[in-house]
Amino acid sequence: MSAKEVGAKKIELAERHLKRLDFWEKLLEKSIKMTPLFSNIKPKKDNWIETNAGIAGIRYVYVILMDSARIELYIDTGEQEKNKNIFDKLYSEKDKIESELGEPIDWQRLELKRACRIAIWITNIGLLNQDKWDQLQEEMINKMIKFERVMKKRIDRIR
Repeated sequence: MSAKEVGAKKIELAERHLKRLDFWEKLLEKSIKMTPLFSNIKPKKDNWIETNAGIAGIRYVYVILMDSARIELYIDTGEQEKNKNIFDKLYSEKDKIESELGEPIDWQRLELKRACRIAIWITNIGLLNQDKWDQLQEEMINKMIKFERVMKKRIDRIR
């Protein structure tokens, strides 16, 4: 890679980071008015922000990608077997959870990894669609509020 290509890549990364920071600032500003869930979280340049779900190692996460987004429950207690057991307990209620949410969930046990993920995707809109950020942020927040309400009672039982 030439010096010029390296320089262009650094500018691209910086722009992406600034966009993410801007996206998270706006999302968190809206979110605070609707739910206390992410009220203590600061915007950052990463493509995700997270908050504790009530058990160490289980987090609610917002993720923004260039052309899509998702909300998720990320399970990583540090112990693979424990993570898989928590995932399996939640997965045993898959039909009921999806019925309560009114939409399908992407259940990712991530067999070869330590962690697990339970996600709801928002496709065809992402960081690149700055003109649709308001719509995307509201959809993400509304899905997270409903997701947290449905998952909280189950997470409390696992505790």
